[in-house]
Amino acid sequence: MTIPKLAIKNLLGAGIRTWLNVIVLSIAFFAIVFMQGLYIGMGEQSTDAMVDGYYGGGQYWQENYDPYDPFALEDSHAPIPGELEELVLAGQAAPILMVQATSFPGGRILPAMLQGIKTDQNVISLPSEVLRTESDAIPALIGTRMAKSARLDLGDFLTVRWRDANGTYDATDVQIVHIMKTIVSTIDANKIWIPIETLQEMAAMPNEATIVVIGKDQDGIVQPEGWSFKDHDFLLADVKQLVQQKTVGASILYILLMFLGMLAIFDTQVLSIFRRQKEIGTLIALGMTRLKVIGLFTLEGALHGLLAAILGIIWGSPLLYLMEKNGWPMPDYGDDFGMALGEAIYPLYTGGLIIGTTVLVLVTVTIVSFLPTRRIAKLNPTDALRGKRA
Repeated sequence: MTIPKLAIKNLLGAGIRTWLNVIVLSIAFFAIVFMQGLYIGMGEQSTDAMVDGYYGGGQYWQENYDPYDPFALEDSHAPIPGELEELVLAGQAAPILMVQATSFPGGRILPAMLQGIKTDQNVISLPSEVLRTESDAIPALIGTRMAKSARLDLGDFLTVRWRDANGTYDATDVQIVHIMKTIVSTIDANKIWIPIETLQEMAAMPNEATIVVIGKDQDGIVQPEGWSFKDHDFLLADVKQLVQQKTVGASILYILLMFLGMLAIFDTQVLSIFRRQKEIGTLIALGMTRLKVIGLFTLEGALHGLLAAILGIIWGSPLLYLMEKNGWPMPDYGDDFGMALGEAIYPLYTGGLIIGTTVLVLVTVTIVSFLPTRRIAKLNPTDALRGKRA
């Protein structure tokens, strides 16, 4: 009988002990695949939403612009350079002007950001076309977050106050013509979108912008003076870092589950070697080398990992499919994660993830299975046949 067949026979002959170990390992296998797929899907979903809704193919920032420094915003505007103006006229870029403002909904005071954008742009998925209106009032587009915090409904008027480029304060009313539902909080929270030509006139900043978003098919190779290009690696760095942090945090669970599974395998191997010393002595006496005996016991332990992967796929696949199809519902405070998550997270399970997890489990189980078998090399066949300990 060959070593693989003998290993399988011994493994199945152990009965309930084998299946308990396999079940524990399959749970660890499923948990790793599930959590990793959840975080991969979270990152992909957030990245796609932010690229479609705000980042486009990248952004040109005016040299003074810093999204984390509100005091620099007053100086973060400049005339759109000729190279970028050509892209704007060709419909391949969308300029955005930002002006710090204060809103007064229902007698309350709320900080706000006036953001001007062209009504005919198709670079990002922002529904700016709703700002094309023949009404005498200034049309405004807000998100559901802004509408909720300011208690605004469609058709409401909102008073806003701002300071123009000359340092003069002014105020006017804008009318809410559309409330968009988006998972990208960057274009929603405290943001009031109006036509850029209107904002340029209000702020005394003719033909100026704060950032210019280019289309996905553009490469951002032009380098106009006073403007710096920010690619996806820069713009999405926070998202990638957050996903990595959450993945590292979840790895604690992986380690605990794997440790429980490995401890069970280790104890099984030690007990198996202790109880089967006569069998080991017989195998060596019949001509099997110590190396082959070690390989036999190591293979028996490694097969636990293979069976666990197969069992995990059998009972875990329906659950993973339902999760990928229906998503993981997010609570109302999901925006606190700092990512564009929406109402649900849709995990992403790839073949590489499943194969990589399977290899990880098999390699770990094989190493743990090999460690106790080293004592076989010191076992005296005669003593083993007599039942003496090594």
